[in-house]
Amino acid sequence: MNWKLNFKRNPKTEKAKKSKTREWVDAIVFAVVVATFVRGLLFSAYAIPSGSMEGTELTGDYLFVSKINYGPRVANTPLAIPFTEPVMYGIKTYWDALQLPYLRLPGFGHIKNRDIVVFNKPDEAGPEYNIPVDERTTLIKRCQAIPGDLLAIVNGQVFINGKEAPNAPKQQTSYTVVTTGLNINPDVMQDLNISIRQQLAPDTFEMIMPESAATTLKGYSNIKSITPVIAPAGTYDAEIFPHNEKFKWNLDNYGPIRLPKKGWTTPLNDSTLTLYRRAIEVYENNKVAVNGKEILINGKKADSYTFKMDYYWMMGDNRHDSLDSRFWGYVPEDHVVGKAMITFFSTDSTQNIFNRIRWNRVLRPIN
Repeated sequence: MNWKLNFKRNPKTEKAKKSKTREWVDAIVFAVVVATFVRGLLFSAYAIPSGSMEGTELTGDYLFVSKINYGPRVANTPLAIPFTEPVMYGIKTYWDALQLPYLRLPGFGHIKNRDIVVFNKPDEAGPEYNIPVDERTTLIKRCQAIPGDLLAIVNGQVFINGKEAPNAPKQQTSYTVVTTGLNINPDVMQDLNISIRQQLAPDTFEMIMPESAATTLKGYSNIKSITPVIAPAGTYDAEIFPHNEKFKWNLDNYGPIRLPKKGWTTPLNDSTLTLYRRAIEVYENNKVAVNGKEILINGKKADSYTFKMDYYWMMGDNRHDSLDSRFWGYVPEDHVVGKAMITFFSTDSTQNIFNRIRWNRVLRPIN
């Protein structure tokens, strides 16, 4: 017996084919979802906006930032327009009525001393700003101290737990340069990565350069002297954290200060409250008050405080041209975005169109 099966399509039950427009819409939606997932949990791109990390990273560098190294941070504001700045043309691109608590997924490791880290700006925290953590300005700096470290800066040199910390190979700072009256060749200055910060006298300049450039420049016949610019120890700078005259600290002579660590308990007194009040009150959301000699946390007398988060100390490699932890203190763990991994592209806006791309920095690992 032969069986012959004849299947015919039923136009009433067969689903209609998607239109070309619908196919394009579906493809775009899929691409946005995938890109948002990758950007939110795996990698993101970041452009260097200023010279605070020169000469390690230059203005005009474009980086890939890994979020999986330290663990992807779940967005505080999940309802936001992807691939936009937090505020555009004066309008927020996110909806802050829905905010999720801080949550970080497991990563490959933890921040280490000397890592180059992208993070949200801590001094935009507080009720006066009212900006969710993940919508704050992003910065890039080098981590000098991790939770539990004791940090000090002596004559511009960082010390961690009493030991001199290695400097970045291309770290820069300011020097007072006295010339014989003859100008330095601009090509020499560009080759040595030297910039003039200000002119102090007809033949005297404050210049920013790496130590290696200062050593080279000393050998030029039109240079009388080169002296590092160092703020003397014991000189109080009101711009420097914790902005209190009890701590006569400045850019080049700072600390010692202990970085808070999750689970670490510090006694509370006038000095420790000055150093840690912002972390306790702003970053860890407690109400702090002082009643005579008593310190109150959330209305209760407190003789000590145990921290809920880890904190980091971030500084720019361009030491005298960087707004960093010396100005606004430690960086809470919930502000950390990720680790800078590779410079994938770089442009120099001061050059003409033919020389604008810095080819020697394309696909360059960051360290």
